[in-house]
Amino acid sequence: MSKATRTGTQSPGQHAADSHDLIRVHGARENNLKDVSIEIPKRRLTVFTGVSGSGKSSLVFDTIAAESQRLINETYSAFVQGFMPTPARPEADVLDGLTTVISVDQQRMGGDPRSTVGTATDANAMLRILFSRLGEPHIGPPSAYSFNTASVRASGAITVERGAKKAVKATFSRTGGMCTGCEGRGTVSDIDLTQLYDDSKSLAEGAFTIPGWKSDSFFTVRVYAESGLLDPHKPIRKFTKKEMQDFLYHEPTKVKVEGVNLTYEGLIPKIQKSFLSKDKEAMQPHIRAFVERAVTFTTCPDCDGTRLSEGARSSKINKVSIADACAMEIRDLAVWVRDLDEPSVTPLLTALQHTLDSFVEIGLGYLSLDRPSGTLSGGEAQRVKMIRHLGSSLTDVTYVFDEPTTGLHPHDIQRMNDLLLRLRDKGNTVLVVEHKPEVIAIADHVVDLGPGAGTAGGTVCFEGTVEGLRAGDTITGRHLDDRATLKENVRKPTGRLPVRGATAHNLQGVDVDIPLGVLAVVTGVAGSGKSSLVHGSIPAGAGVVSVDQGAIRGSRRSNPATYTGLLDPIRKAFAKANGVKPALFSANSEGACPTCNGAGVIYTDLAMMAGVATTCEDCEGKRYQPSVLEYHLGGRDISEVLAMSVTEAGEFFADGEAATPAAHRILTRLADVGLGYLSLGQPLTTLSGGERQRLKLATHMAEKGGVYVLDEPTAGLHLADVGQLLGLLDRLVDSGKSVIVVEHHQAVMAHADWIIDLGPGAGHDGGRIVFEGTPADLVAARSTLTGEHLAAYVGA
Repeated sequence: MSKATRTGTQSPGQHAADSHDLIRVHGARENNLKDVSIEIPKRRLTVFTGVSGSGKSSLVFDTIAAESQRLINETYSAFVQGFMPTPARPEADVLDGLTTVISVDQQRMGGDPRSTVGTATDANAMLRILFSRLGEPHIGPPSAYSFNTASVRASGAITVERGAKKAVKATFSRTGGMCTGCEGRGTVSDIDLTQLYDDSKSLAEGAFTIPGWKSDSFFTVRVYAESGLLDPHKPIRKFTKKEMQDFLYHEPTKVKVEGVNLTYEGLIPKIQKSFLSKDKEAMQPHIRAFVERAVTFTTCPDCDGTRLSEGARSSKINKVSIADACAMEIRDLAVWVRDLDEPSVTPLLTALQHTLDSFVEIGLGYLSLDRPSGTLSGGEAQRVKMIRHLGSSLTDVTYVFDEPTTGLHPHDIQRMNDLLLRLRDKGNTVLVVEHKPEVIAIADHVVDLGPGAGTAGGTVCFEGTVEGLRAGDTITGRHLDDRATLKENVRKPTGRLPVRGATAHNLQGVDVDIPLGVLAVVTGVAGSGKSSLVHGSIPAGAGVVSVDQGAIRGSRRSNPATYTGLLDPIRKAFAKANGVKPALFSANSEGACPTCNGAGVIYTDLAMMAGVATTCEDCEGKRYQPSVLEYHLGGRDISEVLAMSVTEAGEFFADGEAATPAAHRILTRLADVGLGYLSLGQPLTTLSGGERQRLKLATHMAEKGGVYVLDEPTAGLHLADVGQLLGLLDRLVDSGKSVIVVEHHQAVMAHADWIIDLGPGAGHDGGRIVFEGTPADLVAARSTLTGEHLAAYVGA
């Protein structure tokens, strides 16, 4: 193989192209950033640190990544841009030296009931092709193995408009793999009718007991009462057989209600479409409670939960069907694929093998391809998104990660560090938002934002090496080497919560007594069965308040005041003080500025160009009508109250003319979880992941319950805030509550009264109790991975 020889001499000076080794940001003002200017070295690993809410994500995701994506979108034609999201240019004076950005954020994967780990990656698509080529008996193309594809058959006349119109007879068929019994969901639902209506009442008397179905609701209740198909004044229990059939199962049909054309549909199909087609985890709490009360989900008897038709399950390769393959742990499936020897599909096997090996390499070998994607934790979802980037041939790309160690045991963090360094060593720029000192330690460059959160943050406190950060006088630098100590005296349990024969997911008949009245921490490597034990096996109705990692969903109209229910007592206090209706003080109701409809800004859609948001000139962004702002409470109008921080509002509503105990209680809980800096009216869409988790915790703290179950409450918390969280957990326990925490953070383990360690590995290698006892006993024994890492952490 010959090589071309270079001719001429290379100039001694630097090539012009080599002068672009920095990503330059000047004057960044997105969210709470205050004219931030930094220079980030390319082809290096840069870690962004700072307290939660200091502006890390605003700088990395909302400024650098957003502008890179916007510039790439602009390279497409206007026609293509019309189908793409249209982000506005970030608030910054200069953004220079950008490269293509690949963002790997912590957004939970889609909660669609038909979305699985296999469909969310390329693994299922490749498996379907493999079975359509090698499966015996052969049942059809790849779609015949897809549980998202229904079988279709049609025949009839079609008109071909080519020259003279001509009617042509045509038949069409498509073989799908969807189970007809459950429509590809794997579960079937049985609805308890007593939870939908009170059959002793008539429709006119408000028989429905479904959340949100008010008696004057035009599209739900009145369409039944005024459809002409039912007698609205007859109690439901006195309906005839035909009336009951029409009421519960009638096909969709057009009816007129007060001259308006509406669709009447039987109650059962309407409930299935409006409630059961959505992911339960994505529902509002009161809707989810209704669904859990009214609907029982059981494994589909037709497909045994595999989601697939009988034909798809009958086609096999080496006695393994596609349903069997998807149910295997991915590491076992990788071995099965490796043993297949079929030259005709070698390229496909190679690609599938690479994808499955990437799962194992990234620490997700314990998952199965049929695992619903909505059940993945934030950390698992993030690592699933990383799969496609491992082994990629792209270089000079900017990879942006949002706390990639979330949900990882200390044992697994080293593996994640190796992956980040591998991406860098291939010539890529790696930007990581992170709190864990183990990740900060491997950085080539550190940018520390702060000094505080919210309006007290948004400035660069330090930029340089890890050694420089450690020596510097910033909050992160001071706390980088913090180590919690083991408790000298642990609390004694006041009772036990027995769990017997737990088999949820990978649990292997676990028997354990969880102590009550103490701080109990459940530990173990990712995938060892911690959440399965705590969320899936603790008896329901035992006074348990569960705070999981589910995302908070909210529009730009939602804010901490509306989410926590704080706005209700505030509106009532304003209404009482001024003798008017509470609805006037809602920007989503009667008090809204008519020009911007209470949004505070006017949004102008410019099709494929970025939409423009301008502050409403009439209300000047205050969201309310001028007449509403004339009403005062304690000398402040409602817009001034919503602009307050939690701390300021706590003092305002504590005493004096504005004293409102109900509002003060909620504000105290928000301050307790470290959100004192948040403004009451700040849109939820601008909160960081850690802030949302703590907002959720503050809301749940109001619920009546004796047992609090928290799933990784340190997610998104800065090292300096972990101590405050431990203080909050102590106050909960000292007030008579029992607190059970699923956690990887060694500071929480060291602070525990009792530790339950699961393992020894993940998936089928886990699911067993490997240690029960005090943290001191765990450190002394060092018999588990958790024990070894905790001993190293406390310096034992």
